[in-house]
Amino acid sequence: MKKAILTCGFLFMAALMVAQVNKQEKQVLLDFYAATNGQAWTNTWSLEAPVADWYGITVENNTVTEIRMLFNNIDGTLPASLGQLKGLKKLELSFNPISGNIPAELGNLENLEVLALNGTEIQGNIPAELGKLSHLKQLHLSSNKLSGTVPESLGNLSEIEVFNVFDNNLSGKLPTQLAKCPNLIQLMVAENNFTNPDDFSVVLLSNSGANLDLLNTSPHIEPAQSIIAVERDESED
Repeated sequence: MKKAILTCGFLFMAALMVAQVNKQEKQVLLDFYAATNGQAWTNTWSLEAPVADWYGITVENNTVTEIRMLFNNIDGTLPASLGQLKGLKKLELSFNPISGNIPAELGNLENLEVLALNGTEIQGNIPAELGKLSHLKQLHLSSNKLSGTVPESLGNLSEIEVFNVFDNNLSGKLPTQLAKCPNLIQLMVAENNFTNPDDFSVVLLSNSGANLDLLNTSPHIEPAQSIIAVERDESED
């Protein structure tokens, strides 16, 4: 009987350990909940339940690895404390009325692979700190109110596959180093005010293995055309 009770006790404790995250990560999520009017979300959280049961949250090994809440009426600003979720791999908050700026602290998410903030009310500059996201594969920032230039530091995103800043108020030159990123297969930069999209596309096409002589030929792109996407066939690598 005692053995059975002990076994049940160990199983109960193990279940608790699986369901829990540390206090710091839970507090980060509570900060996010408070800053974005969590009570009014389409799918809200029962704060008394284990974090692993909260809508849109994935927990692996007691660490928050994903926040995915599209179309969830997330209304407010993103707290800087999100940058403390060191194990986060995906942050997907597209199509919500999020306002304010992109926190520079998101550059501390050293394991982040996907950052998606399409179709929000976010404004201001793209933080240069995002260039520290060495494992980032997808950056989606389309249809916002971003302005300023694309930081040169984003050319350091060595694993980037998708770069999407379509439909913003960005200007200046796109960093050509970004086009040389070896894994880049999709580029969406139209509906901005960039001064060198044609040159940028040529670099990308050259990097893809296209048969271009950059010294003696100049590929012609009609001025009326906008570069919505430049895609590279992975089979060419």
